[in-house]
Amino acid sequence: MSLSIRRVVTGHNADGKAVVLKDEISTNIRNNRPGCQSAVLWSTEGFPVNNDGDHDPTSKQLGTTEENGTVFRIVRYEPGVTPRRHRTDSIDYAVVVQGTIDMEMDDGTVVTLNQGDTLIQRGTVHNWVNSSKEVCIIAFVLVSADPVKINGAALPAHG
Repeated sequence: MSLSIRRVVTGHNADGKAVVLKDEISTNIRNNRPGCQSAVLWSTEGFPVNNDGDHDPTSKQLGTTEENGTVFRIVRYEPGVTPRRHRTDSIDYAVVVQGTIDMEMDDGTVVTLNQGDTLIQRGTVHNWVNSSKEVCIIAFVLVSADPVKINGAALPAHG
């Protein structure tokens, strides 16, 4: 089954009144690797964020993060999803919306996250492993961050 996410976006009309600009099922579904689908629901560039206008930033192709910005993404992990060990150049806020998933750290630590659990991922190397028999869906908000520095050396994003 494919990822199906309803997205409601608000804004303003010419008189400054609040309106619903979009109420739709997200169509920008990406299959990044076997067993993984994602949809970017919104992204921003710069701080503070500009809420003017009605431009939809989801039409452009995004990497994992947006330099000096944010990305709001929903990811669907199938059981047995292909591994992707990586580090992002962001601080990631995650909420498990459905299912269970293991987060593997590069030191061998494994943390199991269940529906309703949250995670604050601070530029660490990690991997998502779904060894259950159910789909896991996670909502992520990724906020651009400087690379972590250890003893003066930057740890770059990769994977």
